[in-house]
Amino acid sequence: MIFMFISRLSFLLLIVPISQGWADCCCSRLPSRYEVNDSPPPGMVWIPGGEFMMGSDNKDSKLDEKPPHQVKVDGFWMDATPVTNSQFKEFVNATGYITTGEKAPTLTEIMNQVPPGTPEPPPESLVAASLVFKPSNSPIPLNKSRAWWEWKPGACWKHPLGPESSIEGKENHPVVQVSWDDALAYAKWAGKKLPTEAEWEFAAYGGRKDITFVWGNDQFSEEAPQANIWHGVFPYKSTKPNGYHGTTSVTTFKPNPYGLYDMSGNVWQWCADLYHIDYYREEAKKGISINPAGAKTSLDPQEPYATKRVHRGGSFLCHDSYCKGYRITARMKTCPDTSLNHLGFRCVMTSDMWKEKMGNNNK
Repeated sequence: MIFMFISRLSFLLLIVPISQGWADCCCSRLPSRYEVNDSPPPGMVWIPGGEFMMGSDNKDSKLDEKPPHQVKVDGFWMDATPVTNSQFKEFVNATGYITTGEKAPTLTEIMNQVPPGTPEPPPESLVAASLVFKPSNSPIPLNKSRAWWEWKPGACWKHPLGPESSIEGKENHPVVQVSWDDALAYAKWAGKKLPTEAEWEFAAYGGRKDITFVWGNDQFSEEAPQANIWHGVFPYKSTKPNGYHGTTSVTTFKPNPYGLYDMSGNVWQWCADLYHIDYYREEAKKGISINPAGAKTSLDPQEPYATKRVHRGGSFLCHDSYCKGYRITARMKTCPDTSLNHLGFRCVMTSDMWKEKMGNNNK
């Protein structure tokens, strides 16, 4: 079964007929070069470089995870957790930044992402809004993912479920309702960057091989959960304890061997890469890819007019009956202007970036 997210803007077109073919939405050691150095970047851990097999061909793998191919990445620093509400608030307070979800889309933005001849959305729908998960009232077919997403005016990072909601008391939860553009803006402000898919997947393995999940090869257990994903019947009935129905604190579950939290579940995480359905097949022809930065162009056959960026890791909405997006090799894609209440990000930093930042701080 294909699991995907349509863009924030093209979601508006769901209220009118759409063209055929459109799919439904859904403290590590320092590197050796640091012989004499100040402390490592706050809140980050060192991921030593190395080679690994990127992708998978096991029974749960989707077409865009194949074929597995050899990749080499240099070492880098990575945020130990996804960026939190508290951290993102600091960025907004310092810069006055306004996120995508807080700005009304324009008709031009929408129509540039859809096939020619697609009817325009009604003018009254062109308001500041984001996509919010809405549980169904009864069990429904799992190919009807439009049914559990709502275009919610007023939903944004400060009000992730709509104007009536708040992040108060959730300062240590991952920030959500942030677009790829928002994540990139934060990363630049912090002197960091978004991880490549290769960096993200390499880090998720935690120095291990031949494992399916961040915690190993054991299947997910609702009795002793290893990550924040869906319990119960999706998308109708959640059987999680109170307080665990959405995001959780970024340090609720155990980290992987590198000390990285939430590399599985809680929130999907934006990566730097463009998404292209054939990217892995092209990379496999190289023998080994060194520090791959992703496809040069974007292509999602289900939404060929829309540019897509990759995100990884799964979220609190992942469930085995619908998607095993919490697998290490699972890939997801959506438009960079999209913000959802289960999509966040984390940052990385090269050693050169850290040295430059330290140098600038010492001037």
